[in-house]
Amino acid sequence: MTGISVVMITKNEERAVGGVVRDIQAACPGAEILIVDSSDDRTPAIAASLGARVIRQYPPRGYGRAMNLALRSATGEVVVTLDCDDTYPVGMIGVFARAVTGDGYDLVDGCRLGNRPEAMPLVNYIANAGFALFASVLFLRRIRDLHSGMRAYRKKMIEKIACDPTNAALPVELLLVPLRLGYKVKTVNIDYRERLGSSTMRPLASAWWTLVRILRSRFAPRERFLKVSGENLI
Repeated sequence: MTGISVVMITKNEERAVGGVVRDIQAACPGAEILIVDSSDDRTPAIAASLGARVIRQYPPRGYGRAMNLALRSATGEVVVTLDCDDTYPVGMIGVFARAVTGDGYDLVDGCRLGNRPEAMPLVNYIANAGFALFASVLFLRRIRDLHSGMRAYRKKMIEKIACDPTNAALPVELLLVPLRLGYKVKTVNIDYRERLGSSTMRPLASAWWTLVRILRSRFAPRERFLKVSGENLI
């Protein structure tokens, strides 16, 4: 599958990274695998030994800046994001990519919330579903999963939009800004498995910035989200 970049953000994922990289290679031969890594364990060495392209961002600068770097650095026509904790179905990468290259979508969002996943705590499910409902009301469109770690983006779209990579909950803007700007977005249900390793998410900060990003994506001037310089990324 040439023309596809699969990008991941890693921090101390040595338990999972080898299996995830191998699974991607089996599912998508020829795809670029790009990892932006902020680990102090063997994660980058394991990934590089298996053929992944590793960009080090150390000391860590946060998820948003790491994802910004990954999306900008990917070389594929389609950029598929995954979490490197073995929670997402790599077998769906081709389905996502074909929706962009063949069906004309600019973004494909992997929805974990068709039913409550067993791997997701109830409080997380309620929060995710509640924020998605709130965004749906504001955008007059059914929005189902604001925080999915599995999406496919058209690279040309990424190069044209501007989102704030600082602070938490960047995936919210990466979904809502394209909707605000009129890009073609598709939602696909996916399975969500129990993660390997420990989560680094800060729930209160994530909830606050989710609300901020929903409101900003809906009500800030449209020009805010149009890339005008190399500093205005993503």
